[in-house]
Amino acid sequence: MKEIISIDAEQVYSQLSPAECIGLMEQVFADEESGACVQYLRTAIPMPNGNVMAAMPAYFHAGFFGMKILSVYPRNSLDGYPSHQGQILVFDEAHGELKGLVDAMAVTGVRTGCCSAVASRYLARPESSVLALVGCGHQAWSHLRALKEVFRLQRVKVFDAVWARAKAFAEDAEAETDLPVEACMSIEETVKDADIICTLTAAKEPILKKEWVKPGAHINAVGACAKDAREIDGALTAAVRFYCDNVDSVCHESGDYLLALQEGSIAEGHIIGTIGEVMAGKVPGRTSPEEITMFESLGMAVEDLICADYLIGKAGRQ
Repeated sequence: MKEIISIDAEQVYSQLSPAECIGLMEQVFADEESGACVQYLRTAIPMPNGNVMAAMPAYFHAGFFGMKILSVYPRNSLDGYPSHQGQILVFDEAHGELKGLVDAMAVTGVRTGCCSAVASRYLARPESSVLALVGCGHQAWSHLRALKEVFRLQRVKVFDAVWARAKAFAEDAEAETDLPVEACMSIEETVKDADIICTLTAAKEPILKKEWVKPGAHINAVGACAKDAREIDGALTAAVRFYCDNVDSVCHESGDYLLALQEGSIAEGHIIGTIGEVMAGKVPGRTSPEEITMFESLGMAVEDLICADYLIGKAGRQ
């Protein structure tokens, strides 16, 4: 039996830089499209206590497979605990041995922004320089750090429903990045002149409206990840060129897509394709400077597994 490697959150953050993770996410989008890995739909299991256990399996033909498994306790914040907690289990493909466990929320915290950075690289205008972050939680840091690796940002604008959190984030982000970071009082003010907009909220109802978004902008829709929740209004969803990480996941659980479809704002076939398909040249990306593009980010287990396997391999070598 080989030693099982355990990697905690602190190790994830110290060993998985945004630049490394962006490379992994670009690789996994290509792998998922080519069939080098297998992405399965996540399973959400309601528990008798009213909370949820979620299982997200994936398989890589390169020699490993595994699962991200989470507990989801929406009311945990009342007691000072995170709402999502869990581990990524990585198994060796040859004999099914458990190779290691990696803190799931830390990996998610890093890789989500890096997925948006890769999508933005292929969909946003190359000269994009103004970034808008709607929501100033952990994912705001993930997106700022990742997008700063890909674009020559000149200005960042942020909004949060809690003003003090937006103000504190702006001050800390400005100190870390040496970029001007402005905390705004409204979402409209935050996004009105932004080249790249990231929605990173727990909103159930639309928070981003078509009339606020300038021609040529790119949107990373990240926060809403359930079929009854949406961040993007129907008119804006209809106006964008709609891309995603995984079409099956969008059709199964994306409120931004399903609710717009249900109300008649869009029709079947509105999804142009995945980022992997854009990378492979199977579907076109942006076709004009005036188009508004959108990346619907639901997250894939293959993204978590490739990061976890990379970290386990790195720890083994060290």
